[in-house]
Amino acid sequence: MSFVKIWVHIVFSTKNREPLLKKEFRNDIYQHIKQNCKEKDIFLKEINGDVDHLHCLISLGKDQTIAKITQLIKGESSFWINKNGFTNKKFEWQDDYFAVSVSESQLEAVCNYIRNQETHHAKKTFGEEVDEFMVRYGWERIKD
Repeated sequence: MSFVKIWVHIVFSTKNREPLLKKEFRNDIYQHIKQNCKEKDIFLKEINGDVDHLHCLISLGKDQTIAKITQLIKGESSFWINKNGFTNKKFEWQDDYFAVSVSESQLEAVCNYIRNQETHHAKKTFGEEVDEFMVRYGWERIKD
């Protein structure tokens, strides 16, 4: 029997970072994503976001990849958001995302960071947050 515990913090935004995730239905989306993850055997420990992006803390299973998990969450949730008419135009997630591994010793700090997104984004934009992640993790922005 294989035992695997790989924590990944995944962040993705709405298409063109449009502020479409309104506060009045954001929690419904989170609850739906939680239920969908449960049905697909995706262990989602924490989820939260703001008007233009979403954070998920996932523990990968032995046969799961970051790309597949992200595709399942984004694809199904955008379908569900559109089906339920939460936005007045077609809802889409941006193709890109970023993901970073999380040490077991940092789980609580990452969970708190994800839980406090509304407070966090009262002080800085998602763009500023992305720039900080780029510097912190040594990523380079690749122009299309």
